[in-house]
Amino acid sequence: MSVKMRLSRVGGKKNPIYRVVVADSRMPRDGRFIEVVGRYNPQTEPSLVEIDQEKALKWLADGAQPTQSVEKLLRITGVRKEFEDNKKKGSKAGS
Repeated sequence: MSVKMRLSRVGGKKNPIYRVVVADSRMPRDGRFIEVVGRYNPQTEPSLVEIDQEKALKWLADGAQPTQSVEKLLRITGVRKEFEDNKKKGSKAGS
């Protein structure tokens, strides 16, 4: 089973609001998901990006692949940098 971190649309017509979810890659965009990791509202100024850092780091460590849009949001919030730093520390400790 391939697990992806991706956006799921929950807003109304012409009112896009997204959840950042972890889901099986075979499920539809707004279909069944495993866990909600955050939310994204592109309509506010500045855009609202909320990511639960602990959940996101856990899923990245477990091998979840973020889509391009989620990757961008992870970089904005600093979660991706935190994951890379933890990964480097883990590889040095194992040596």
